Amino acid sequence: MHHRVWLVALTLLVAMAARAPAAPLTEDVERHDKPVKEVASARIAVGTATFPLYLSADWSKPRPDITRAVLVLHGALRNADDYFRSALEAQAAAGDAGKSTLMIAPQFLVESDVNAFKLPADTLRWSLYGWEGGDPALGPGPASSFDALDAILAKLGDRTLFPNLKQVVVFGHSGGGQVVQRYAIATKGDQPLLHEGIGVRFVVANPSSYAYFSKDRPDAAIAASCHGYNDWKFGMDERPPYLAEPSPAALEQAYVARRVIYLLGTLDTNPNHPALDKTCMAEAEGPYRYARGHAYVAVMQARDNGTPNHSEWDVPGVGHEGGKMLTSPCGLTAVFDIPGCEAAR
Repeated sequence: MHHRVWLVALTLLVAMAARAPAAPLTEDVERHDKPVKEVASARIAVGTATFPLYLSADWSKPRPDITRAVLVLHGALRNADDYFRSALEAQAAAGDAGKSTLMIAPQFLVESDVNAFKLPADTLRWSLYGWEGGDPALGPGPASSFDALDAILAKLGDRTLFPNLKQVVVFGHSGGGQVVQRYAIATKGDQPLLHEGIGVRFVVANPSSYAYFSKDRPDAAIAASCHGYNDWKFGMDERPPYLAEPSPAALEQAYVARRVIYLLGTLDTNPNHPALDKTCMAEAEGPYRYARGHAYVAVMQARDNGTPNHSEWDVPGVGHEGGKMLTSPCGLTAVFDIPGCEAAR
């Protein structure tokens, strides 16, 4: 009798597990929630709040030597220190082009980071993943993570500080790639730069997911059984305040007009990668990052008039490795305009 009860209980547990929606692995959530090892030393004002970032050179005084600025956005671990080191490696690899470049690594903090380092009350902090989609901060005010990036672009657009700036590149890998792709849709900060004759480019590398403009998905079966699959940051429903007003059509029009380069590592093909988003919203976009990227690019290219300002470049022999993506020949072409990327020819 006890044996039969045990079998029934085991059968029920297996059935419940089969029906349970995919979620991030517990250990990954705990790792992401763990305070960062280091907080960036520089600060920029975002309204009355402050936002940390790393800088390769002092930008408090005029910098006529700077002709390019590159923002390198971290992933879900918020390890801007690691990404800044990769940024400096890429700058060195760029040779002469790197010498006139300002490298910037913003850092989106969460509550555990602020508490661990006893940071001032005016330090911006977001929910664990909310910063990836432009959500309002938890404190000290409701500034979007996109507002923080806009503040950086506004500083770069100050011609008294950067009289010879010609190009701004916003690069992100993994979770940072998610930020850049959504920011390229939503940003309000690029227009003043373009008005000043400063080019703005968005480089999206190996994100787990993309924001779609229609309700169609590569895996329609998963989407059909996935509640909220079209909510932001995966689709256009339930958008945060920063981009609530423009219509999806207007957002798409603005996105298509912007210069966007998708960098996809050909080895980023593990459907069980520990940092891969395995929610049904993400899995409706494809089984792994490389497939999700190609599927999204194909959907965008199939729209009316295509996407003439967008490019997709495969990065051969590289998996989910931000530093290698950035310093690869295609990474250096995308960020510094250095020839060498076969896919760009």
